[in-house]
Amino acid sequence: MIELEGVPELIDPVMVAAFEGWNDAGDAASTAVGHLDREWKGEVFAALDAEDYYDFQVNRPTVWLDGGARKIVWPTTRLSVVRVGGEKPRDLVLVRGIEPSMRWRSFCNEILGFAHELGVEMVVILGALLGDTPHTRPVPVSGVTSDADLARTMDLEETRYEGPTGIVGILQEACTHAGVPAVSLWAAVPHYVSQPPNPKATLALLNRLEDLIGLRIPLGELAEDARAWQLGVDQLAAEDSEVAEYVQSLEEARDTAELPEASGEAIAREFERYLRRRDGGPGQQPGGHATETGEGSGTYLRDTSGPGRGRPPRAQRPGPDPGAESGTGPVAGPDEKDDKDEKPEPDGKAGPDGRPGPDSGSGNDEDSSDD
Repeated sequence: MIELEGVPELIDPVMVAAFEGWNDAGDAASTAVGHLDREWKGEVFAALDAEDYYDFQVNRPTVWLDGGARKIVWPTTRLSVVRVGGEKPRDLVLVRGIEPSMRWRSFCNEILGFAHELGVEMVVILGALLGDTPHTRPVPVSGVTSDADLARTMDLEETRYEGPTGIVGILQEACTHAGVPAVSLWAAVPHYVSQPPNPKATLALLNRLEDLIGLRIPLGELAEDARAWQLGVDQLAAEDSEVAEYVQSLEEARDTAELPEASGEAIAREFERYLRRRDGGPGQQPGGHATETGEGSGTYLRDTSGPGRGRPPRAQRPGPDPGAESGTGPVAGPDEKDDKDEKPEPDGKAGPDGRPGPDSGSGNDEDSSDD
């Protein structure tokens, strides 16, 4: 049984998750969850046992010095809680880790066990993929779900993806089977500038998350970092005529594809975001504090030494029949022609590290504030 001694009853909790690795092009998704944890001073209350899910020859532990004493940090997945104050306070359960090497079903069941005990109302999983998108345009962010009702009520794409998947797709389907509403948000990162960090993609994910859950997220210096990143890529592209020409072709294709849409919904979302920030919206009162090693100190602590207490079971929400994997998978980028065993997908995007694209939707939601 999961023991959550010391964790108070949460207010309308939403779980937000991201995993480093295959589903995290440019580290955009994991950086977004890390930003939430840092800005709202998340309190770590649980960490999954690294021995159960990770191959340490693939994800190696790190050694660091703490006042002359050597300590080891093991690769794992940690859960923290933040409370967002304001007129309508609510809690976020943040899940940040590395895509597991093994036992994915057990991994997802453990995450869902925490979600059930904490009364999580919805799970939002962030991801990022490599795509044929120009760095000079707003970052496309697609919202997809396997729940047909959720797709209609929250203006999301119902996934029709078929092909290889990562832990994001597996966790989303596990949520669907458990009757927990789940949404995946995918940012498209330009494949020709895939090295992390990518603050512009991180900013786009946070803006889309803000719209989805109705919270005002403090962005700190992300907007300035995104502008500096774009200027840096502009300079690099200008030094290579072939790259500059390729970027221009992507811009023309993107502008042509978007011209008939009139982008009314994007303008409306941007205006709503402006009003939310101007009026203050739900505030940003911080919760506890988590150390860099993931060992929290405060009220949100998991006590596994005592008998613990279980939360009263919550009635499971009726879930839809599970759909296919999230989104439309990409094909390999121009520098990745040797991957002949990977299945091409219709949208022309490439997955992280040239592998098949992760579970992204075909939606065209964009962050129009980071142009």
